[in-house]
Amino acid sequence: MSVWQFRLGIGIERIKPSNPQQNGRLERAHLTLKQETTKPAAEKSLKQHGRFDDFIFCYNTECPHQGINMKVLANLFAPLNRPYRGLPNLEYPFHDKTISPKDVRLRLSKKVP
Repeated sequence: MSVWQFRLGIGIERIKPSNPQQNGRLERAHLTLKQETTKPAAEKSLKQHGRFDDFIFCYNTECPHQGINMKVLANLFAPLNRPYRGLPNLEYPFHDKTISPKDVRLRLSKKVP
């Protein structure tokens, strides 16, 4: 999980070790996604991406879900009225300079015996 997700308030939920039944809903969702979109796989990645998009649209707007009394997800959720403005830049106390990967250059050379 990235720092960005933590800063947005997205947390981690863990299950008890050796208890996959606690993760049944997620496992079932992955199985359905796999069966609907990858069997057989598309010959091109753009077509495969289109299959995922079609599945997500159907899953959210057409398919009733037992866990929410046979309602459609799209009927329960509305978009937020406030725009996402991003997060402020991180401040690193006690650091003189923070560099990003694009500022780093590596030089590979042969090992000297």
